[in-house]
Amino acid sequence: MPNFTLDSRLQQDSIHVVDLPLCQVRLSGDARYPWVILIPQRADVVEIYDLPGDEQVRLWQEATRLGKAMMAFYEGDKLNIATLGNVVAQFHLHVIVRFSGDAAWPGPVWGHGSAEAYSGDALEQRRAEIARLASAAISSP
Repeated sequence: MPNFTLDSRLQQDSIHVVDLPLCQVRLSGDARYPWVILIPQRADVVEIYDLPGDEQVRLWQEATRLGKAMMAFYEGDKLNIATLGNVVAQFHLHVIVRFSGDAAWPGPVWGHGSAEAYSGDALEQRRAEIARLASAAISSP
């Protein structure tokens, strides 16, 4: 995607995992939740309607398939899929596995506590898990 440039804040706050047919999958730097961010690899996308209809469908498929795989693997209680874009204008979609006992439950993860960095090998382990889940989820019908 020659015209795709990742916003510097997304680059700073997340780690590249894998590129899907449409989206770049990035792992949030907050270790409190299994949390990925999907960014369509297209230039100048601020709102979902900036994508053509077929790519809007593709975005939803990538998000829901990966979310379903993450829910099963991490045994979550609820899947949160959200887009805000108030701080970072570049369109990005958060996919977060939630647990009824997590620190922010039942409220949103935003504005609750401070992000916790991954420790030791946990970052690479989570990154590898998400890469496997994404590859399997997207290759299945």
